[in-house]
Amino acid sequence: MPHATASDGVRIHYEVIGFRRNPPVLFVQGLGAEKNSWNLQRAALALRWCTVALDNRGAGRSDKPEGTYDLEQMADDAIAVLDHAGIESAHVVGLSMGGAISQIIALKHPSRVRSLTLVATACRNHEWREELLQSWADVAATEGMGAVGREAARWMIGPRSFRRLLPALGWMGPLQLFNPAGAFVSQVRAILRTTDQLQAELSNIDCPTMVVVGNQDVLTPRGDAEEIASLIPTAELVIISGGAHGLHIEHATTFNRILLEFLGRAEKAYVPHGRAAREAV
Repeated sequence: MPHATASDGVRIHYEVIGFRRNPPVLFVQGLGAEKNSWNLQRAALALRWCTVALDNRGAGRSDKPEGTYDLEQMADDAIAVLDHAGIESAHVVGLSMGGAISQIIALKHPSRVRSLTLVATACRNHEWREELLQSWADVAATEGMGAVGREAARWMIGPRSFRRLLPALGWMGPLQLFNPAGAFVSQVRAILRTTDQLQAELSNIDCPTMVVVGNQDVLTPRGDAEEIASLIPTAELVIISGGAHGLHIEHATTFNRILLEFLGRAEKAYVPHGRAAREAV
């Protein structure tokens, strides 16, 4: 299993599925989760796309260093993965915390992003969400990941699907319960340290962008998605009826159809930059 090395020496695990000659899609996961949460998408894209899914620092098979994390460093981790995989640019798909990371990738490294898909995410912190995330961090630190996992799952999956999907949550998400509590707490603190400066810079994103939200998402509600879509000039907003925060699992068929259609349009419109442009000549 390959690992990229971040600028501070942290090893970031990733996996490539699909033919290297196909257009690449980078999947960035959310808080406490790891790459398996994208399995239903990677399977759907495998024949026509080259998918790259990584474990953020603090999750899965990536290193879980003690100390301070920040989302800008985690964005750079994703770029280190693209570098290690030999990928000049990719369509970037980010969920929740991964959506915030993906926004930073598009702002810091615009030439590396062919398109941007932001799923169940936000561009700023609300006081109520900060308090919720801090409570999860406190529970993780005092009672362990099992306790916080049971609490968080009810925010991820809509009530109609909760019992049906509960068995899948152990291996696909929303939280990897075997991760150290300290690494989870560090990821939470990275989110809480993110300032509203991200919101102020979103108008600089000019790649094709799709913002996706479920109308039953109570963690990053529709208003968060509408705000992002209003700030990114190229953004289109898609609302999935009945979807909650884990809509990529709960409504995978619908989400995959929407994602494939958008990626097809974005790839058709893609104009290579840098090394990719030279190779295309």
